[in-house]
Amino acid sequence: MPSSDPLPPKESALFRKILKCYEMKQYKNGLKLAKQILSNPKFQEHGETLAMKGLTLNCLGRKEEAYDHVRRGLRNDLRSHVCWHVYGLLQRSDKKYDEAIKCYRNALRWEKDNIQILRDLSLLQIQMRDLEGYNETRSQLFQLRPSQHASWIGFAMSYHLLGDFEMANSVLETLLQSQTPIDTHDYKHSELLLYQNQILQESGQVDKAFKHLEEFSYQIVDKLAVKETMGELCLKMERHADAVPIYRELLERNPENTMYYRKYMEARQLLDKPSEQLAVYTEFQKEFPSSICPKRLPLDVASGEEFRRLVDQYLRRGLRKGVPPLFVNMRSLYALPEKVEIIETLVLGYYDALQECGFFAKEDAEVPDAVKEPASALLWTLYYLAQHFDHLRQTEQALKFIDAAIEHTPTLIELFVTKGRIYKHAGDPYEAFRWLDEAQSLDTADRGKRGSSIN
Repeated sequence: MPSSDPLPPKESALFRKILKCYEMKQYKNGLKLAKQILSNPKFQEHGETLAMKGLTLNCLGRKEEAYDHVRRGLRNDLRSHVCWHVYGLLQRSDKKYDEAIKCYRNALRWEKDNIQILRDLSLLQIQMRDLEGYNETRSQLFQLRPSQHASWIGFAMSYHLLGDFEMANSVLETLLQSQTPIDTHDYKHSELLLYQNQILQESGQVDKAFKHLEEFSYQIVDKLAVKETMGELCLKMERHADAVPIYRELLERNPENTMYYRKYMEARQLLDKPSEQLAVYTEFQKEFPSSICPKRLPLDVASGEEFRRLVDQYLRRGLRKGVPPLFVNMRSLYALPEKVEIIETLVLGYYDALQECGFFAKEDAEVPDAVKEPASALLWTLYYLAQHFDHLRQTEQALKFIDAAIEHTPTLIELFVTKGRIYKHAGDPYEAFRWLDEAQSLDTADRGKRGSSIN
């Protein structure tokens, strides 16, 4: 519908340029063009121009002026979809989503088939979880632009979000059937097939989802997603024997993915058999000697003396190599008090032995041709103990070990950050700040400004 207050050709051309300047983010040029129209006494209260000037001012951070101009424009032309749309955009920028939706609906009263307003409305409906309204808007967009790929997908997604999986799948099926033969590297088509498969899974049609994946796997570019989904579907259908080789292949592809190990154990039906799981992890340690996962994951299932033996090996390796995130890697084990006790006993034993003879255990010194641990092993042991006792909220012990670590190596920034963290957890933010400030002064690479955390 044309504006209720149309401009003559010359000013109309200027107005179109204002719209283009807004789209190109050339806000100052847009203001100059708006001034040219509004400086004419005949059009100084032209609603749509005032609204666009207000929208441009908002982009320049002049919010009060922006609202003033947009409201003036709206008062002067209440039947303009442009004025209502602009007012909605202003409300959206202030996160007043309910008000913005009302503005968009008012805009659609005067321009019911405006694609851009409908798109903006659909985005806010998703934001506000108005799924029924979103479905209605996407249906309207679909009817207006049935030839556009995005219209079909948005329409299907609206049914998917409502839980109407059958209708969502039907829309996608119609779209796929209407497409011409595709190139083998068509990513858009590939993702569409994966989305359709996801809908089939969520609808509970696991068998149908598996057959769908088998039928169209050659058209899907993301072969990793195909493998992972195949494995997951096999487990859901309790076809464990078929899932085993799939997860085996995935592990060979990425032996550091913890999910693959757990799914492999599920496929082997070993989740309630800790001793057999440990045997499998031992095989993987031999097969993937440089991988961390097959060495770390057994600690989650082992217990008693077996846990002591495995965690002893794991801790020694980490402290010998000097792995700063070793404690973070071990922290999930601290949910079990018996494991915490074993870890504490072992690491305190390392500390005493390293001070006395340079080995993790005194017995190691008696082994012929034994090589002492590197000097840094004591530092990383102190660092681990400080984090250990801080996690247990034993502040005095934590400070004792972190101070010893700082005395040993006063140039390691991580030690000062950890000391600040200890004070933070102890409820002393001023001391925490002081030590973090000290860490930052030592940080020539300025890592602190790149997102370090003291949680």
